[in-house]
Amino acid sequence: MEFTFATPALLFPAVSLLFISYTNRFVSYADLVRRLHERWRHDGSSVLKRQITNLRKRIFLIRNMQIAGAVSLLFVVICMILLSLGFAAFAEILFAAALVAMLVSLLFLVIEVSISVNALELQLGDLEEATVTHD
Repeated sequence: MEFTFATPALLFPAVSLLFISYTNRFVSYADLVRRLHERWRHDGSSVLKRQITNLRKRIFLIRNMQIAGAVSLLFVVICMILLSLGFAAFAEILFAAALVAMLVSLLFLVIEVSISVNALELQLGDLEEATVTHD
């Protein structure tokens, strides 16, 4: 396989799309934190406490997803610089590192999605309890 500028350039659209997704998640979590904070001040229920704990984990994961994605993009840019300077062997190694960083970012995403599902389960459980109580 010939390693040219086109090879590392393939990651640019993928990283861009991931960053849009990660940013959207982050913005929605920031809004959720603000709403939960207000609810917590009025009603410090155990369900809210569990949601806040869950949200803290998810925000930590999003930060790490974004860092790993940024490292991947940084490695790709440096890889392209190395290619332009004629250091193809180093560029290939850096491209492999960029792929690993992208993989780490995606693994954080999988973990974060599973934790998000748990948060929804907490909310649904609370809703079911309220439904049973009102019946």
